[in-house]
Amino acid sequence: MILILICILLLINIGCSKDGESTKTEEENKDEISKQNNNSKENESKSTFISPLSGVKVKEDLSDKRPVAIMFDNQKDARWQAGLGEAEIAYEFLVEGNITRYMGIYLKNSPDVIGPIRSARPYYLTALLEYDSLYVHCGGSPEAKEDIIIHGIDEVDCMSAPGYVFYRNNKVGKKSPHNLYSNMNDIRKYEEEKGFNIKANYEKFSFNDKKEELDGQIANEIQINYAKYNQTSYKYDEELEAYIRYKDGEAHIDESNNKNLTATNIIVQEAETSVLDDQGRLEISTIAKGKGKYFTRGKYINISWEKEDKYSKTKYFNEDQNEIKLNPGNTWIQVTPINPSIKIF
Repeated sequence: MILILICILLLINIGCSKDGESTKTEEENKDEISKQNNNSKENESKSTFISPLSGVKVKEDLSDKRPVAIMFDNQKDARWQAGLGEAEIAYEFLVEGNITRYMGIYLKNSPDVIGPIRSARPYYLTALLEYDSLYVHCGGSPEAKEDIIIHGIDEVDCMSAPGYVFYRNNKVGKKSPHNLYSNMNDIRKYEEEKGFNIKANYEKFSFNDKKEELDGQIANEIQINYAKYNQTSYKYDEELEAYIRYKDGEAHIDESNNKNLTATNIIVQEAETSVLDDQGRLEISTIAKGKGKYFTRGKYINISWEKEDKYSKTKYFNEDQNEIKLNPGNTWIQVTPINPSIKIF
């Protein structure tokens, strides 16, 4: 009996000791995890790079990675787009018929689904040359096709690329030509097969180290009227510290994940716009000087812009003629005719 009691007491003590050790170990683990997280953040801070397109910290060195410019369809039968929300820079220009089209510029992100993809226009080429980017499109206007050859633009065109690069997406309920899609992995694979130069030579935007508020006027809501039935608008969300994007009164979502498209920075760039031919093709003068507006964090300032030639960076200046710094995040550049109909609330 005495031996049995001794054994029981020993087991109880061992159990208590284990419980105590277990509790202590859990606390130590929490501290260790906290230390690891802190160390990880410190290491990441030391080892991260800055994306030249968005000013955002990334783990990967992007210096040997070339930007990719992709043309997006924006007719009503083509909405909504997939992968557009992952563009670090996006442009909206008018095309024929008083509709607009988008071009997304990518570097750090690689969307699995991208589309619908449409044809080239010459003023989009003038924009993408600023980034020395690959150009993903499907055909184009006669002038755009000629300019691609003249300027030696490395293109990924549905008319000449191998079959694996583009496909008709029959799962989205859209009819041809509004259902042509691709993905970044296959675009990069084709880039490698063609032996395109992976080193890009371009001038990056200037960015603040962190998001800063403008010394400007209130801009919680912006409405840009491209035509009677063509409106782009943004509403500022304080929690997101970004503008939520709307097109023709509807929330602009990414088809691939149903998330709202947002913009940290919005630049309105006024450019002389004229009709070229009886098919309504446009000439938009972006190698010039002009005025515009810059929006971020719920405020805006008046700006001016200047582009010297096709290859030079478009510079944006504040009223003191200092080049503006963008906040880290994505940027939408809204190219409009001169004196556009814009409402700011």
